[in-house]
Amino acid sequence: MELLKQLDRQLGLLQEKSLIRRRRNVESPCAPRVRVDGRDMLAFCSNDYLGLAAHPKIAAAMKEGVEKYGTGSGASHLISGHSRAHAELEERLADFVGPNLVEARALYFCTGYMANLAVLTGLAVGDKNSEIFSESLNHASLIDGGRLSRTSLKVYPHADVAALDAMLTASSASTKIVVTDSVFSMDGDLAPLPELLALCERHQAWLVVDDAHGFGTVGENGRGALEHFGLRSPYLVYVGTLGKAAGVGGAFVAAHATVIETLIQRARPYIFTTAAPPALAHALLASLDIIGGPEGRERRAHLNALVAQWQDGLRLQRWQRMPSSTAIQPVIIGGNEETMRAAAALYEQGLWVGGIRPPTVPAGTARLRATLSASHEARDVAQLIAALNELERS
Repeated sequence: MELLKQLDRQLGLLQEKSLIRRRRNVESPCAPRVRVDGRDMLAFCSNDYLGLAAHPKIAAAMKEGVEKYGTGSGASHLISGHSRAHAELEERLADFVGPNLVEARALYFCTGYMANLAVLTGLAVGDKNSEIFSESLNHASLIDGGRLSRTSLKVYPHADVAALDAMLTASSASTKIVVTDSVFSMDGDLAPLPELLALCERHQAWLVVDDAHGFGTVGENGRGALEHFGLRSPYLVYVGTLGKAAGVGGAFVAAHATVIETLIQRARPYIFTTAAPPALAHALLASLDIIGGPEGRERRAHLNALVAQWQDGLRLQRWQRMPSSTAIQPVIIGGNEETMRAAAALYEQGLWVGGIRPPTVPAGTARLRATLSASHEARDVAQLIAALNELERS
């Protein structure tokens, strides 16, 4: 078939550019030490930042949730799929991040991707009366949400508050929405949220903050980037992911109660999908207990110590370590082929680090994306540091 030949040619072009992606089969629970395709590996590529994905208390809560609610929800939230577990989780989430919001209410979603699509398509009017201003390094879900909103979409340069100010000043839209990652997933740096919020309050704009990589890990109590910066405003719309530091799955949006009610009534990704299994919501209650309690603080302290160890120990000459203070620690190599060779060389040593290439990152900035977890030990990080320092010089 000519259609299949076209696809084969397209795949061949990806292969020539070292852009083919491969899946590996993990045969053990998510942890630093995993069995992958029959081989024992030390992994630095998951987003399980607090090491909760296989926590026994959360696993026990998941089992309890299955016994109590079964395995599936059976319908969308607005039909019959909204269980007591979902309601309790939303109440707890609103309380958890509520100190940084005004009249907070929360809404639980199956995935972070769906949450971001819902926020941008639900808040935007969809005509010339709305305008979205999106950070240039935003996650794909925010980019897609802006496109699906069917409204005007402008992109401002990375962390460029002055450029955004000029765009907002020039806009005549009655509904302005600024959207940004908090911790940028491929660079690991933090958005200038205090300055962005000040702009939004001055220009009467919503500030949508995708805290996928900050929730649980950033802030004294793990409440994320808003807590870290000490922000509070009715203009904030907060998106938190529950499949990364929280160790389970799904995501939530927290904002003023009127915003959440608007999403319930207008956001198609929420209205027209089956609710997540209630057992997940039940397990997340246990996860929140850990994140906000003494164990969560201990885990965050250990993670920060590992980040400091990484920054002190990595000695690169050709490659570039990004100035990140978070669990995401990229090493910029540049070319796709060299990046994948480096990832393969580490893998041969039993070290699993993701090689990230375009279109996930801009052309010419292919990188190794090392992610640290509170479940890693200092000796694990030391092993990767030594391997990288030697590999760059070989």
